[in-house]
Amino acid sequence: MALPKSILLIITGSVASYKALELIRLLKAEGTEVHAILTKGGAKFVTALAVSSLTGTKTYDDLFSLTDEVEMGHIELSRIADVVLVAPATADIMAKMAAGMADDLATTALLATNKPVIVAPAMNHKMWSHAATQRNVARLKADGIRVIAPTEGAMACGEFGIGRLAEPAAIIAAIKTTRADGALKGKTAMVTSGPTFEPIDPVRFIGNHSSGKQGLAIAAALAEAGAEVTLLSGVAHVAAPLGVTVEYTPTADMMRAAVLEHLPADIFVGAAAVADWKMPHVSPNKIKKHGKLTKLVLELVPTVDILQAVCAHKKRPALVVGFAAETENMKEHATAKRRAKGCDWLVANDVSGHVFGSDENEVLLITEAGAEAWPRMQKSAVAEMLVEKMITHFEAAKTKKETAN
Repeated sequence: MALPKSILLIITGSVASYKALELIRLLKAEGTEVHAILTKGGAKFVTALAVSSLTGTKTYDDLFSLTDEVEMGHIELSRIADVVLVAPATADIMAKMAAGMADDLATTALLATNKPVIVAPAMNHKMWSHAATQRNVARLKADGIRVIAPTEGAMACGEFGIGRLAEPAAIIAAIKTTRADGALKGKTAMVTSGPTFEPIDPVRFIGNHSSGKQGLAIAAALAEAGAEVTLLSGVAHVAAPLGVTVEYTPTADMMRAAVLEHLPADIFVGAAAVADWKMPHVSPNKIKKHGKLTKLVLELVPTVDILQAVCAHKKRPALVVGFAAETENMKEHATAKRRAKGCDWLVANDVSGHVFGSDENEVLLITEAGAEAWPRMQKSAVAEMLVEKMITHFEAAKTKKETAN
């Protein structure tokens, strides 16, 4: 989906306020008109002149400026754009929004607007995890406000944790999906995620380093777009995102059984890192290392191929998306895998670097039309872009069907 034609950007007082300037630049580059409100706190980090130089429009900051009220009242300002975006959003402004306060231009505009509102929080990790902040976040979500979760990393205060403002590219991807809220309403989606652990004995297993973060992000993005989502998670135990049903399937056999049980579905995304091998017979007792035993030889057999089973199923979903983790010749191997499995799309990523457990990913989307390289970005942004592609795919299919009739 395209970005909205215009956005009202509210910049609040955070060290991350400088990222708002890059955000404006990227929005303008995509043809979006940007109007800005700069709070008193925000003005401590960036100037109104810098903001206006990038937006090309007046930057507003004072609720009681008679000149501004004559030119554009706060009610009109709150409704001039298609979307209202608060980035960065401090703990303070989110608390005021949750309480319905209107003591400055920013909070008054937020209370008066009839347009979709998105907030991108930025704060110290202790502030973000505080019970009061989480209560406010839950209140905002219940009120229909979209929250673009902060990311993990080093902070200006020298501490490390979750609280960093999402990168501008991720925020833009989220805005595009917000524009499409409800576009997948009525669709059912199934997402597999995380690693499977194939037991050797009651203690040991065959597994991998997958964190499940990418699949979790895709499930959340699908739910945001209105789909009814079931997430089948391997050993990576995750909290259920809003609107997502989570089931735990720790082995390949359990995951396959759950996937087939949940068919039919409109969308299937196989993001799980299913172990390729398993023991044909699991030892009922712990295998002891004793005596002069210097090596242990294991007989292994392939695990079930879940993606191929879904593609060949009589209740095959309308859109099947597979994943491929590669360490070499990524494009060639991924293209061959898509054809061999029979899936519509395949998302490939190079896992030879720091990908497992990371919040970022760099992928190649393989379709019948060819390969499309996406730049390195937050996994949440990858999910938003993938869902955006899905929405476009289903809209095109609907148009084609209507034209044929």
